[in-house]
Amino acid sequence: MTDAAELRRRTQELLAAYPPGETDRLDFLGARFDAGLAWVHYPEGLGGLGAPRRLQAVVDAELAAAGAPDNDPRRIGIGLGMAAPTILGFGTEEQKRRFLRPLWVGEEVWCQLFSEPGAGSDLAALGTRAVRTDGEEGEWVVNGQKVWTSSAHLARWAILIARTDPDVPKHRGITYFICDMTDPGVDVRPLRQITGEAEFNEVFLTDVRIPDAHRLGEVGDGWRVAQTTLMNERVSIGGMRIPREGGMIGPVAKTWRERPELRTHDTHQRLLRLWVESEVARLSGERLRQQLAQGQPGHEGSGMKLGFARLNQEISGLEVELLGEEGLLYEDWTMRRPELVDFTGRDAGYRYLRSKGNSIEGGTSEVLLNIVAERVLGLPSEPRTDKDVAWKDLAR
Repeated sequence: MTDAAELRRRTQELLAAYPPGETDRLDFLGARFDAGLAWVHYPEGLGGLGAPRRLQAVVDAELAAAGAPDNDPRRIGIGLGMAAPTILGFGTEEQKRRFLRPLWVGEEVWCQLFSEPGAGSDLAALGTRAVRTDGEEGEWVVNGQKVWTSSAHLARWAILIARTDPDVPKHRGITYFICDMTDPGVDVRPLRQITGEAEFNEVFLTDVRIPDAHRLGEVGDGWRVAQTTLMNERVSIGGMRIPREGGMIGPVAKTWRERPELRTHDTHQRLLRLWVESEVARLSGERLRQQLAQGQPGHEGSGMKLGFARLNQEISGLEVELLGEEGLLYEDWTMRRPELVDFTGRDAGYRYLRSKGNSIEGGTSEVLLNIVAERVLGLPSEPRTDKDVAWKDLAR
């Protein structure tokens, strides 16, 4: 299945059998998945046809022209961008068939239980424990705390890493699980942010029982599995497709054009520089997506994510300064638990405050700088004193 004409034919057959204007949205999305037109590069029976990834654009263009519904990717981004590729890469056949379809359709929302209060930037130092029971059911009992968990208040499932062997160095004693967020012992609590909202959460896990059938990868190999998740997370954050003047630069450019009385020479120079940098970032994202389409993902996602965070913070700072007193206003500090982050649909104050988290979420900028330095540029690694020390013996 490598022919664009054949994919167009299959897409037209889907549209004829399930007319978008007459078909329930979830029914249409389910039929699209079953036809192999969800992820064309995935295997047959799992939402794909084993076709080259680049041909997904052919399907998407046909469906968009017909007004077909999408699966609300912003709402289910963690599932699409992180859980799905990890399940595909390390899951059993049973796991793939159980989780991928409702994930892609959007029937089940996912979250990510990775970061912890004592192991944020140093993720491999995590302390959440998973202990295997001696019973016949082969369960794991999990205890610990996770933090900065987006969408946990909406999620049915979570990708979770926990320590299963404290007697080996920290990277080698971790195992990767799928956690049911509706199970007893899972306590989701809102974390109110500087914006006033609580899209983030902290999650407490108390004697949560996870069947061994919900383990991804081998016991103790969770760090390797997690690398797939983290790489795809950075790509999904830094490689989003946006039009020219899309994203954060758009509202600032619009204000500049419509409010000439606000202009100064200094803000003009800064806006020009940030506009050019935003366009460079946008085109770099296009290049990254082309590499992905050719099956050649690399570390560019880390660089893109770094640029995304810095640009958002600089642009939002310029916008607040450009607006002067108006920039100090904030529309609403009501405590809410939103389903997604809406940078461009809110006011300048929200963008300024929310962008502060961009250099933390999805990997802190300081850690990503080390990744780029060591893995991309080949610079010497930083000295480490914990490389061959058992996790239980590390200073805390």
